[in-house]
Amino acid sequence: MALSLVNLDKIKHMKLQHLLLGCFIGLAFTACETVAQQPTGAPFEQSDLPYAFNALEPHIDAQTMEIHYTRHHKAYINNLNKALREAGDTLTPLLDIMARVSTYSTAVRNNGGGHYNHDLFWSVLSPDASEPSEELLTAINEQLGGMDEMKSALSKAGATRFGSGWAWLIVNAEGKLAITSTPNQDNPLMDVAEDRGTPIFGIDVWEHAYYLKYQNKRGDYLDAIWNVVNWEEVSRRYAEAMGADS
Repeated sequence: MALSLVNLDKIKHMKLQHLLLGCFIGLAFTACETVAQQPTGAPFEQSDLPYAFNALEPHIDAQTMEIHYTRHHKAYINNLNKALREAGDTLTPLLDIMARVSTYSTAVRNNGGGHYNHDLFWSVLSPDASEPSEELLTAINEQLGGMDEMKSALSKAGATRFGSGWAWLIVNAEGKLAITSTPNQDNPLMDVAEDRGTPIFGIDVWEHAYYLKYQNKRGDYLDAIWNVVNWEEVSRRYAEAMGADS
């Protein structure tokens, strides 16, 4: 039996509703997918090591690198994610956490710093020889007395850091290079740091970073690490901190 005009209109109306509903669902799904892909906070993940564990030998041995990366750094990430879940804060980016770390728990401070510091540390080391950019070298010469003076001062900051911690080359709030050190897993981005600024190079002076090879000879480790500095990355970070195109 033939359909009436009224029934045809109803069918057309229902098809239109279904079409519009399908479009809405599709747009909503796309929007949710886009939001999910935005870089936010926890869970934080460990980046791939940019070289093999043995790539920095003989200056840093393969066993130390493997344990340092797969156990120590990984533990900081796992503990940070756990602490943030327990605090109900899984959206705040890591740099924002560093900037107001005094408002967070000790667990977030220690493990958040541990994650940030090691991420930077891996990136500023390399088996490939490189040199500072002209801009960075000029700043080192003018503000820190030259490469030899800078290396000596930074090594001294690491050698005299009591217990565990880090030695840093930073760009301070005045846009000048400065050398400082921090205890434990603190860093100059934190609002608790004595000398604040943007780190462009850091040296880990926790014993787990060198003890298997150098035992208690931290000074020998600090001398050796200059052989594996990734000056291209340090220069990029300097340009970024100065607001220039990297």
